[in-house]
Amino acid sequence: MSATAPEAVILIRALQFRPNPATAADNAFQAEPDDGETPDETAAKALAEMDAVAEALRAVGITVHVFEDEDHTRPDSVFPNNWLSTHAGGAVAVYPMYASNRRHERRTDVLEMLKSTYRVQTIIDYSGLEPDGIFLEGTGAMVLDHVSRVAYMARSHRADTNVLERFCTDFMYEPMVFDAVDADGVPVYHTNVIACVGTDVALFALDMIPDARRRQEVRERLEVHCRKVVELTEEQVREFAGNAVELSGRWPDGRRRTIMAMSERARRSLRPDQIAVIEESCEIVAVDIPTIELAGGSVRCMIAGVHLDPRPAREPELTEAVEAIAEEPETMDGAEAASELEPAG
Repeated sequence: MSATAPEAVILIRALQFRPNPATAADNAFQAEPDDGETPDETAAKALAEMDAVAEALRAVGITVHVFEDEDHTRPDSVFPNNWLSTHAGGAVAVYPMYASNRRHERRTDVLEMLKSTYRVQTIIDYSGLEPDGIFLEGTGAMVLDHVSRVAYMARSHRADTNVLERFCTDFMYEPMVFDAVDADGVPVYHTNVIACVGTDVALFALDMIPDARRRQEVRERLEVHCRKVVELTEEQVREFAGNAVELSGRWPDGRRRTIMAMSERARRSLRPDQIAVIEESCEIVAVDIPTIELAGGSVRCMIAGVHLDPRPAREPELTEAVEAIAEEPETMDGAEAASELEPAG
């Protein structure tokens, strides 16, 4: 398994999708549906787009775990990467969310699936920080370099540096924090709209980091291990070119293929020379999701990658007694975790 590119993903099939009014104030990427379009019509379009993403990923040999959500009070549940991340070595993180109507997107059935299907040793839950007004919205707030063990994060009220430090201690990453703003000086709400870090290529809007010295430091860290950096413009970021994710697929004969998943809108915004650099190491899989992008996120936001080892298939003759003594993962908060968690690898 690639450290960066998971072979399995989690998608949420949100039957009641709509742009979330509770996040519109600080998400400059959000937009309203066309005038005259009913909520049911918007939801139906989004549902078709979610199914298209799942089909496109399965077509290139990626395992897709789909969970349905019929709850009309969870308009952003299509974006599970904000509350959940998984990590090599058997660790799962659960995150504190900024918008109060997003906090019940966290689902025990998703965690139970991970525990039963994959080797989960530890669940570290930071969500108890929400009452204190402290937030870190998962791999939306952070973009993780799994090769160099760096957590890139643009400061915002959805991305608290103290929680980042705790995460980095617990999961053994180096924090790299910076400010990132648009042309009007508005802070970027999530790091993953301006950056995607893959194994051999990274897409990054470096010019949105106003501090020239910090910009160069980020560039140098990205280029470790001879990784190529595709520099995105702010205009491309607004087309969601940064909101991509590297995944591991399979050819029909079982050979591995490296995928860069993004939206069709994002792909159209890239120049031919940028596409050529990406395709030196990745096969681009692009899906048109204009309705979902109204909510201010794109394909990366839709995907919670599974960086866990699968459990071996159990033989039918295994008894219930054996099942009962199967190892249960320990759940702890981030303060306890540093001394308990084994190094991820």
